[in-house]
Amino acid sequence: MSRPTVRAVTDADLPAVAGIFAHYVRRSVATFEEDPPSAAAWRRKRDEIAARGLPFLVAEAGGQVAGYAYATAWRDKPGYRHTAEDTVYVAPDSTGHGLGRSLLEAVIEQCARAGIRQLVAVVADTGIPASLALHRACGFVEAGRLRAVGWKHGRWIDTVLMQRPLTADGAAS
Repeated sequence: MSRPTVRAVTDADLPAVAGIFAHYVRRSVATFEEDPPSAAAWRRKRDEIAARGLPFLVAEAGGQVAGYAYATAWRDKPGYRHTAEDTVYVAPDSTGHGLGRSLLEAVIEQCARAGIRQLVAVVADTGIPASLALHRACGFVEAGRLRAVGWKHGRWIDTVLMQRPLTADGAAS
């Protein structure tokens, strides 16, 4: 795999983003979505993220979008405005090459520049440790577990809450 370029998502990237996510919607429990969103839905999501000043990035390798990551508001209540939630997905044929880490590190950096103090990850505990390991490698620590909160493909799934302070004053007390 060629060295990836991490950059802001464009309209032209949204069909690839939709395709990557559709794979995980249909074939995994990494997301609790059951119907893949269209490229038009991704365009609306991208616009909402941009309006909040948060990053939506893609990793391009070999001229193809091989993964994406973004940050969204953690919750809509005003008191949470300095906390965001990250999302990272890598195309199934591009995993294991460091794309997830490159994307997550770029999201962390851009969120810090945007004034985010805490970054939260909500990781479906699927029995496959890749996402938990990625977040740990990028400085996240487990903050809690929600048991059997998601139902998909005939089974209950836990989620693991992970958290990473982005500023010195954002450290847990």
